[in-house]
Amino acid sequence: MDLVRFSTLRVGTGLALIGLLLTLPQALRAQAQGTTPRIGRDTVQLPGVSVVGAPDRLSRIPGSVDRVDARQLKASRVFTTNEALRKVAGLVVRDEEGFGLRPNIGVRGLNPTRSTKVLLLEDGIPFTVAPYGDNAAYYHPPIERMESIEVLKGAGQILYGPQTVGGVINYLTPSIPRTPGAGLSIAGGSRAFTNVHARAGGTFGEAGGTGVFADYIRRSGDGARENTSSAVDDASFKLLVPLSRTQQLIVRGNAYREQSTVTYSGLTEAEYAADARQNPFVNDGFDIARVGGAISHRVGRSERRNLTTTLYGYRINRDWWRQSSNSAQRPNDRNDPTCGGMTNLVTTCGNEGRLREYVVVGLEPRATWQWVRAAAIIELDAGARAHHETQERQQVNASTPRGRTVGLSGNVNAGLVEDNRRTTDAFASYVQARVATGRFTLSGGLRGEALRLTRINRRPTTATPDGVQGATTMQTLIPGAGATLQLREGLTAFAGIHRGFAPPRPEDIISNSTGGVVEIDAELSWNSEVGLRWLPVRPLRVEATVFNLDFSNQIVPASVAGGTGATLTSAGRTLHRGAELSLRAEPARTVAGIGLFTEVAAAWTPVARFEGRRFAYLGVGGGDVAGKVYAEQNAGGSRTRVSVTGNRLPYAPEYTLTTTVGARHHSGSELRVEAVAISEQFGDAANTRVLVADGQQGPLAGNVLWNVTANVPVPNTALSAWVAVKNLTDRTVVVDRTRGLLPGLPRLVQLGMAYRL
Repeated sequence: MDLVRFSTLRVGTGLALIGLLLTLPQALRAQAQGTTPRIGRDTVQLPGVSVVGAPDRLSRIPGSVDRVDARQLKASRVFTTNEALRKVAGLVVRDEEGFGLRPNIGVRGLNPTRSTKVLLLEDGIPFTVAPYGDNAAYYHPPIERMESIEVLKGAGQILYGPQTVGGVINYLTPSIPRTPGAGLSIAGGSRAFTNVHARAGGTFGEAGGTGVFADYIRRSGDGARENTSSAVDDASFKLLVPLSRTQQLIVRGNAYREQSTVTYSGLTEAEYAADARQNPFVNDGFDIARVGGAISHRVGRSERRNLTTTLYGYRINRDWWRQSSNSAQRPNDRNDPTCGGMTNLVTTCGNEGRLREYVVVGLEPRATWQWVRAAAIIELDAGARAHHETQERQQVNASTPRGRTVGLSGNVNAGLVEDNRRTTDAFASYVQARVATGRFTLSGGLRGEALRLTRINRRPTTATPDGVQGATTMQTLIPGAGATLQLREGLTAFAGIHRGFAPPRPEDIISNSTGGVVEIDAELSWNSEVGLRWLPVRPLRVEATVFNLDFSNQIVPASVAGGTGATLTSAGRTLHRGAELSLRAEPARTVAGIGLFTEVAAAWTPVARFEGRRFAYLGVGGGDVAGKVYAEQNAGGSRTRVSVTGNRLPYAPEYTLTTTVGARHHSGSELRVEAVAISEQFGDAANTRVLVADGQQGPLAGNVLWNVTANVPVPNTALSAWVAVKNLTDRTVVVDRTRGLLPGLPRLVQLGMAYRL
């Protein structure tokens, strides 16, 4: 066991044990005294979708679930979505630009690149750029406007789809308050960080009247590297209109804009050694605008029997102008005679514009019924979804560093390089039944997905003057089943199994040059888990899970497999096995007004490996880089084929551990110390430790980062203040090699103040 791993386990385990030993006796005493949780009644229930449901339903859920609640988000003063999700066992979240604007979320050893292995929802509604055809998190809502986060990794995720491989992450926005009110928070800190967050809302008229809620965020600052910065504006609203005693109508709207000076490329080994935080591509820029909304109609008298129909839609425009797409391009138009390389980077070298427009619309009715028959409770969830998405994709190459249009005709790299239209039409239906008798609950469900994918290449050639187009269809059934058994009051055993499914993208399955269908299968797996959930009293929650993910085919980015492309490739069979532990212990009693608490999210994935007959290819020099791992054999057949069967999957750490201990005074003041640990990861399929000049190959060392937060309410006022330090020791770590070396966040010091009317 290496020193970093040993130290991490020792520190993290020590903190967890200290916190548990200090809080467990108090929690158990509260159980003996019959402590019960308080349930607030100052918010209006909205017709949204919760993937976990009310706390009293946890004993009936046959799978691993977790929730990052409002207290955790607020008290931790989370800076990024990445930071918030690391509080959930089994999630691996990789930093990229420093602001967490494009999180890379992995689950149970699945590759985190662009979060393609998880289903991301906001109030039960998908929000990624194209949930079926390009499930990539180039857009992500700000974490500040979320009230809580739900994570579901078991068989129950077949109700949400289409991605049922890794899990469902559902971000819940605040409910509309019954009493009108408003709040304002202002924060600032190092690296030019500023954040202004305002919200207001209330219910007007008689009981059950019209409710409205509005939220605005302005966030800006510098990223993890030099010459990088971001500015985000996010505005959203909700309007709740009661139509009758049993019907509600809610309208949601959101407008988002991000303008960033940020590159796509990582650093070479030489660049990283000289200055880990440098960014030579000062003219690169990312611009994204999103406008979306949803209308939901709900009819029903309770949560146990209702029908909610949601019409949703959004439009995203995303332009990313860059002079390098990875560290092997220095710059990417170096074949231009006017560009001699990095010397001319800011003068005569051109750039690439990856221009994208996404339009997504969908309609989804979802019904819940419950019947009580003798000693049994029968619940049924059923629904359907009609979904359409269009992608307009262009690559425009400019002939100057700051050019933003097609370059001069004399420039060898300039012009319209890509002009694609890709569409996906999907229809899904699903049903899940649950029967509870006494302490035992049995559930089973089935989801059906039918897709039609099209791709049109509008660039004419001599052979195809009218361009090329192709289409294909795909259908699949996704079953799932599970059971729970209440062993004693507050202690539940659960088990479940379901089919993991993720469709391939249109560009991966339809050839751009011929329109023919490429032989690449959908992503398929069998996912199973067994666990225990202990909820003795409100202050204490423990969940332990053992999981097994057996893929008949896993799709991985070619860049991760060893190449430098952006396409996906079938990786064949993979196997993932491990265990997770989630623990939270809150103070049930205090000493001198001070209560201690602890939070633990730990995951151990000893198995995340290639199965079957699996190979990678090593360059031997010449046209290839000697010692570099490639995904495919070259045309000359000169690369050395090596078996990777049994090797660990890239970007699949063996363990992760986030541990928080803290003290809370009855006045509301609080101090939190958090340790975030991750073990070593491999950056290629051959698990090589050979470093190559472009920085895209080799291991990523394990590390431990520390965060400290202090919250202080101002007595006799509606004011509160806080200070947060992220990466307390200012440790520089490598977080990614897929496009070259990327550093994690430097030390950040932030101060803030909030006022609530």
